[in-house]
Amino acid sequence: MWKPDRQSKKPIYEQIADHLELRISYGEFPPGSLLPSERKLAEQLGVNRSTVILAFSELRSMGIIESRPGSGTRVSRTKWEAMPKHTPNWSRYAEGGSFLPNLPFLRRIREALTQQPSLIDFASGELSPDLAPVDEIATLMSEHRYTSYLGYDNPQGYVPLREALVSYLDTYRGIQTTESSILITSGSQQSLYLITQCLLSPGDAVAMEDPSYYYSLPMFQSAGLRLFRLPVDPYGVCPEDIRSLYKKHRIKMVFMNPNFQNPTGTVFSMERRKQLFDVTSELGLPVVEDDPFSLTAFEGEFPMPLKSMDRNGSILYIGSFSKIAASGLRIGWMVAPRSIVERLADARQQMDFGLSVIPQQVAAQFIKSSYFKPHLERLQIQLQFKRDLLIEALQKELPDLVTFIPPQGGLHLWCKLLYEVPDGKLLEEAIKKGVVFVPGSVYGSDSGFVRFTYARAKAEEISAGISKFAEALRELMV
Repeated sequence: MWKPDRQSKKPIYEQIADHLELRISYGEFPPGSLLPSERKLAEQLGVNRSTVILAFSELRSMGIIESRPGSGTRVSRTKWEAMPKHTPNWSRYAEGGSFLPNLPFLRRIREALTQQPSLIDFASGELSPDLAPVDEIATLMSEHRYTSYLGYDNPQGYVPLREALVSYLDTYRGIQTTESSILITSGSQQSLYLITQCLLSPGDAVAMEDPSYYYSLPMFQSAGLRLFRLPVDPYGVCPEDIRSLYKKHRIKMVFMNPNFQNPTGTVFSMERRKQLFDVTSELGLPVVEDDPFSLTAFEGEFPMPLKSMDRNGSILYIGSFSKIAASGLRIGWMVAPRSIVERLADARQQMDFGLSVIPQQVAAQFIKSSYFKPHLERLQIQLQFKRDLLIEALQKELPDLVTFIPPQGGLHLWCKLLYEVPDGKLLEEAIKKGVVFVPGSVYGSDSGFVRFTYARAKAEEISAGISKFAEALRELMV
């Protein structure tokens, strides 16, 4: 984000005025569009409000902007004769379309993290830089020259990566497949997007866990799907609920995150897994299994995916590097019947002609390298350490105000607040204190729940972050 140059001889208010005029001339703020308020712009630029007032006065004197009491400050519609008289109403376009924007709480969290990089981040669902295999990947990139043809790749994905995934899935996930049944995607969300757009139709009914990460993804509503809830208890969903939903609503697909479920951390019990296969095979229902967290198990063996038990080909399996290695590589995959892979590969080719081949080459080398297993072991230890720091801080700062079940893997801790306060007010107060989290209502839950991600914050920030959250909560309890 642009900031004024405090070393420049030009006054800061003039720099701001020049910058806004430039953005207006570029069409970023079309004629008639509303500018940020003086207070908000001052916060974004790190200046006093009086400085922004001077900048706005400068632009008003030139006729570039105009202000009306109660209506804010807008770009003038009549400044330049050369300006088209019928400028597109970009605000209306931005509000249109069938693809819905992110939920307001998620947009507010993203905005806060952009404007205040110093916030302690319990919201972002990704690994901190110290947990990613940065050095290992840098070594691999220096050891291998990626000089192959850099044109469009196979729409299913880079063949050597799919071949490496065949071995990886067999060794680590107990899934036996072939490279022809694997589609490389840019991550779990692209896999879900392709499924909702290509395999389902507007008006179709689908079932998903409650609470669930899926409720934070407007792509389901954008696709016109009807969403029905499967309550999650400490053992996961109850398969008989799927049967009931099928009878009532003729659901066409089930979406699940069985291992260290996001946000609750629940692991779907073995007994219920068997029941699930009985129900879905009887009804002929496909299940989409999103499995990003299994390899983060803190103790014992990794919980196996549903796909490893699939004997009828009813599971569409989604995996990703984002939660176990590096989200920036943008590497995910789907294991599905050949006909489905071909259908989705065709759709993806229409979207972007396939992924960049270089990250796929890096990912293939990393999976096959001697670095992969030690990285997983180190990741499990470090995540467990951060989880323990978070639990210790919660027990110290909020012993009588929160309850939770310690997760045995994954990146998130799901808390119930014993003193309920409005989600929005709690989030805003926490941001003021210097910490950010995700309100439980984002995941379809009732108000009174929060999700803390312990993978993103630095270890030394966790205690201070929970202390700030506790301050925010107690101020709203008064």
